[in-house]
Amino acid sequence: MSEASLSLTKRGTPDALPGERRKSSRFPIERDVRYKTLNQRTETLVGSGKTLNISSSGVLFTSDHDLPVGTRLEVSISWPAQLNDRCLLNLVARGRVTRHNKGQLALQIQQYEFRTSSRPGNGK
Repeated sequence: MSEASLSLTKRGTPDALPGERRKSSRFPIERDVRYKTLNQRTETLVGSGKTLNISSSGVLFTSDHDLPVGTRLEVSISWPAQLNDRCLLNLVARGRVTRHNKGQLALQIQQYEFRTSSRPGNGK
């Protein structure tokens, strides 16, 4: 599968492993990720890491912080495909932390969009 053909679509689970509760296929993709907390009552925490795997409903990534389950986050992931073969894309997703373990966070994606970003060093 080429990187450009990768999409975030759900699929059925007829071939899922016994006991597997996930409804979406996970893809082992390592990409840069930046994140920030979205709680208005406390100080915003900002961090970065690398994705470990991603699906249409969630993302597992390394983290600078050990955030509690339920924390609302916005993550920005550098996407491997480009728009029109020249415009960089970021996947920006919002959701809640569902699991944390030794420098890793699992985020359940509640909404997402692709945003364009300028190529580093081109002055845009």
